[in-house]
Amino acid sequence: MPYIKIESGKLSDEQKTMLIKRLTEVSAEIMNIPQEFFVTTITELPDKNFGIGGKTIDIVKNEYKHK
Repeated sequence: MPYIKIESGKLSDEQKTMLIKRLTEVSAEIMNIPQEFFVTTITELPDKNFGIGGKTIDIVKNEYKHK
């Protein structure tokens, strides 16, 4: 049973629904496995719990807004 795991910042319910639907569709097509066999989980992480370029995501987002 294929398992798709997504780790992300906060997502809306609509975004979660679309991610699960489309990732499952594409994966099933590529792997030639029925969609019903796929399990997908989404783990939301607070912006302060991960970083990029040595800065937490909340700082990166704040700097981006002020450009």
